[in-house]
Amino acid sequence: MQKLKHLLEHWIEHSRDHTRKYEKWAERLKEENPEVSEILKKASEKFREGERLLEEALRKMED
Repeated sequence: MQKLKHLLEHWIEHSRDHTRKYEKWAERLKEENPEVSEILKKASEKFREGERLLEEALRKMED
């Protein structure tokens, strides 16, 4: 169980790093390519949801 807790923590942080990059690129592309910018924003929302689920799993393991 300790290994999984460690992996969950790693996956959450790794996902957050990538999500921040998607959001940064979405902002950069807002004027130049609004369609791609919007897709990146939607993708980042999905990744944020995944992060919340991983956090929930981690909390359940700590109970």
